[in-house]
Amino acid sequence: MSEIRKVLLELLESKITIDDAEKLLKANIIKEVGDLAKLDIFRKTRTGVPEVIYAQNKEINILIDIISGFLESKKFAIVTRYNEVQKKGILEEFGKNKDLEIEINEIGNIIIVKEKSFKFAETEGIVGIITAGSSDIPIANEAEVIVKAMGCEVISSYDVGIAGIHRIFTPLSNMIKKGVHIIIVCAGMEGTLPGVVASLVDVPVIGVPISSGYGLGEKGKGALTTMLQSCSPGLLVVNIDNGFGAGVSAAIIANKIAK
Repeated sequence: MSEIRKVLLELLESKITIDDAEKLLKANIIKEVGDLAKLDIFRKTRTGVPEVIYAQNKEINILIDIISGFLESKKFAIVTRYNEVQKKGILEEFGKNKDLEIEINEIGNIIIVKEKSFKFAETEGIVGIITAGSSDIPIANEAEVIVKAMGCEVISSYDVGIAGIHRIFTPLSNMIKKGVHIIIVCAGMEGTLPGVVASLVDVPVIGVPISSGYGLGEKGKGALTTMLQSCSPGLLVVNIDNGFGAGVSAAIIANKIAK
């Protein structure tokens, strides 16, 4: 149940006054964690996108405090781009709580801490996720976790890149048969695959350039340039290695179509 709905129900049931309801709604718009972070409690209500904790460069004590704030207000916390020290600290702090469960996606570098009774609401959105090579899987996994947290079903197929183009046709056909609303395609090197996929399907495609490659186009620059220069209509492109952004965008579109 959202914080807004909870307050409104308590008002309808005369458990609180209208003045109390106004104060609670104002107080919960932004929640501060010490003097270091402000949690956007109602982002999910406004936009359909859950707020996620970007762990990179955060001190472990600050990260723990932010996670605690999320658990108190939303019953779950999604932590992306963690390091081993942070993972250890999270397990030590929250692993001993019998009311919580911790899901760790080592490949996608994401941790979800949530109350055992909490379930992400399911929608009827369907998102396909494709990677050109196995090096692209970590970013695809990041996207997948976010897409599922936003309620969508995921149909994935990995390592079907342009070097063996025949590999793409069967999994792509299956995705279309199952009614995917949008497809995320992760590709490094020269980044050709998203444009190829976009030329074969009648749904939007999100290209994710991956930070791999040699020489001039290294660190995803070649893949990004290729995707941006693609002549295939229907191809959208996010920044290099931005699995989170691709996942959020795909889920918003899929959920809107499914409605």
